[in-house]
Amino acid sequence: MTDALELDALWEDFRRAVNMTSQELAAWLRVGDAGEDTEPLPGHAGTGTGQHVLAILQKRRTDLTEDDLRVMRKVVDTVDEQTENEPEPEATDADTRRRHRLMTLGHDPLRA
Repeated sequence: MTDALELDALWEDFRRAVNMTSQELAAWLRVGDAGEDTEPLPGHAGTGTGQHVLAILQKRRTDLTEDDLRVMRKVVDTVDEQTENEPEPEATDADTRRRHRLMTLGHDPLRA
């Protein structure tokens, strides 16, 4: 179990890492999963982790589960690892793919 100080720190780190609103993330997950002929149901779009991040954004801190905390730690670690020593974003295919991967976790690297 996580104590109150650890929970506060994780909550702050998660809110820093996830810089998209729940509405923006939900829209991105739908766009990212839309195919040429089909589009998934709104509640089923995106990766499992992206959907979990969306669910966490819609919760109060007191309602978080141990599974939520595990996903929050994973998202913070991934975003920190991917953005460490980050140069200014450029309009290359690799940067676009990297940005899109991060956006499935709720982090838009083009945002301050």
